[in-house]
Amino acid sequence: MIKKIPIKTLLSMTLFASITLISEEMIIGKEKIMPGIILIFEAAPKDIILPEGSYLSEKETNIHIEMLANWSSDAPEGSPEGGFVPYLKTSVTIKNSSGIKLKVDLTPHLNLTDNLHYAQNIKLPGSINDTYEVIFEISPPENNLGIHFDWNQAIGKYTNTNKFVYRDLNFKNIALATRR
Repeated sequence: MIKKIPIKTLLSMTLFASITLISEEMIIGKEKIMPGIILIFEAAPKDIILPEGSYLSEKETNIHIEMLANWSSDAPEGSPEGGFVPYLKTSVTIKNSSGIKLKVDLTPHLNLTDNLHYAQNIKLPGSINDTYEVIFEISPPENNLGIHFDWNQAIGKYTNTNKFVYRDLNFKNIALATRR
């Protein structure tokens, strides 16, 4: 026997599925840097970040730009696989096709999805319909990390300066998405 599903139920199911898809993050890129650090660059729907006043408000934001930095399985001894890599100096430059750009520092954030990560709410330097170039720059901390003799002998620097460029990105779907 075939059971008929009311049209309102079908519409509700479609809307729920759409909301679930909208709340996903856009993977911009994945990279690996020394010594055994995995980086995942994402654009996510805007969010409320606390304390209020310290971050761009949700209503002024187009996207939440993120970098996850975690130790890999081949990280140095003592590094917890999957653990957050702290103290990285991280910035992102976003430039639209007209050359208008914005540069911001990514700071540590905490949520239930990614746990600790680097991120910032941003207003795109152009329309959500524009195509963008995004440049992530990652550097070791500046004089605020004590490196022990054993690490220095085995590994050397905490990490090197790295730059990753991604082109032809469109953030319209993420900018129109909401988390709640």
